[in-house]
Amino acid sequence: MGMVVVISLPLILFSLLLGFGCYFLGRARGKQDVRTNPRVYGVPTPPPEVAASSYPPPHTKSPPSTDSLPV
Repeated sequence: MGMVVVISLPLILFSLLLGFGCYFLGRARGKQDVRTNPRVYGVPTPPPEVAASSYPPPHTKSPPSTDSLPV
């Protein structure tokens, strides 16, 4: 029984230490990544040249023709 405790206790401590190290290292790298390269969600804004020009008018539906209706 003593042999199991001697082998497993260092393994448990090493696993905990490794877990905390990966957690804090990943957290620091994630914060650095957000500061240097922020992600922007949504539609990108058009360049100034495109924004200055006017867009074509929206398509409107023409009224139905009365040529095919019976009199």
